Amino acid sequence: MKKMQRLLAVDLGASGGKCFVGTFKKGSFSLQEIHRFAHEGVSFFAADRAGKVSQRMYWDDIFLHRNIVAGLQTYRRDVSNVLDGIGIDTWGADGQFVTPDGDILGKIYCYRDHRLDPMIEAVKARVDAERIYDITGIHFQPFNLSNQLLWFMQNRKRALTPGCVYLPIPAVFYYYLGGVKKVDSTWASITQLMDARKKVWSRELLKKLGIPAAVMPAIVDPGTVLGKLYKPLADSIGLNAVPLVAVGSHDTACAFAAAPVTNRNEALIISSGTWSLVGKLVPKPITTAEARAANISNEGGIGDIRLLKNCMGSWLVQELRRVWRIADGREMEWAELDALAQSAPTFTVFIDPDDSTFYNPANMEKAIAAFCKRTGQTVPKNRGVYQRLVYESLALKYRFVNEQICRVSGTETRVVNIVGGGSKNKMLNQYTADALGLPVQAGPEEATAVGNLMVQAMGLGIIRSMRDALPLIRKAFPIREYKPRDTPSWNKAYERFRQIVK
Repeated sequence: MKKMQRLLAVDLGASGGKCFVGTFKKGSFSLQEIHRFAHEGVSFFAADRAGKVSQRMYWDDIFLHRNIVAGLQTYRRDVSNVLDGIGIDTWGADGQFVTPDGDILGKIYCYRDHRLDPMIEAVKARVDAERIYDITGIHFQPFNLSNQLLWFMQNRKRALTPGCVYLPIPAVFYYYLGGVKKVDSTWASITQLMDARKKVWSRELLKKLGIPAAVMPAIVDPGTVLGKLYKPLADSIGLNAVPLVAVGSHDTACAFAAAPVTNRNEALIISSGTWSLVGKLVPKPITTAEARAANISNEGGIGDIRLLKNCMGSWLVQELRRVWRIADGREMEWAELDALAQSAPTFTVFIDPDDSTFYNPANMEKAIAAFCKRTGQTVPKNRGVYQRLVYESLALKYRFVNEQICRVSGTETRVVNIVGGGSKNKMLNQYTADALGLPVQAGPEEATAVGNLMVQAMGLGIIRSMRDALPLIRKAFPIREYKPRDTPSWNKAYERFRQIVK
């Protein structure tokens, strides 16, 4: 084994991308960010064959690929001409078909595109909801790949030529780098098409949804070496033919893997970002009637299962900020917004962050105001109140979800680990400690990249198992702790919040 090995983590979220170098040297680990960029879904208006005009949202996959290459170029220029591995993680939805000749069949739809609004019911009309959950362990969300591929088969099947293969979004970029047409089990697990126990595509579900089994990519284990960087691409950058390694390509799998938990049974993990993924690590899927009724998912992890719920996260405040930017003609700094929230009165009104009206509204401020009116609450009077009510409501929703997951799993939470970009949010971290009445440990901030790199290291034999990764993570990253405060006031607030969340 070499004395020093360097790996590259490509971390693509729904609002930005980053490239990190992880260096393993003499039993130590360090992380270096080398490239960062913002991106978002792009809206178009187009008419269908009947002349009906609708809004459509797409990802700019060429822009994303160009930035991955830019990250590799930065690595070659600033670090070394030798790289030992590349791993890619992404958000947990979307993708596109590729033809045998290497052509992508059109733009890649964004998961918030409104074509998916009726698709949950369309899937349930073909397969009993209880049966779907028993097979996949995945709850019903508009963006599930089951919905996306059913929509495609109903509306775009004529574009499917013989030999086409569906590439989930992380596989799109592995394909661009090295021709890979495979996906790891963590990403496959969240599609609502994979058998959660067998880790294979469910032939039963594919048949009932009219999805040809031949179009689905092979499923591999995290840590599998998938191939190598195309030689012409490597030569153009000035790198070696770098191994492409499957990681937990669903970013939440990487983030949960990097959470420095001491006791899995007692830890609630929140991967905090655009979404808040709230859950626990369990040894096997739990698909009981109670779990299904609570809409809890069983997502594939790195040797375990993530029993969790998708909750709305910073999307709410990101959209408020976007609306205010349009109104003002300037972007408010986060410090300015946080100051407004801190000065606002406590517990004025509450929202259910996961109400369907907040999924992709044209104007988040108006959507929140409408929710308040609909639930008999006072409409917020200023931006500070809007900002604060979102953070308070998120923290209280975490408590609500924790209670559901503890009941389903038969465990008790004693500590909350918050990882990801949202772990920098001191206000939300403190509110979470207050709402749950439990200590919060925040960090690492770049948990997704850290988990990505550790899975690569395991696959390449740099570390023996993910258990060996935790001491490296604890040593490399400071963990900030928040103690609960003013528990009686938060308990009263939770009683009111429960009247909003049914």
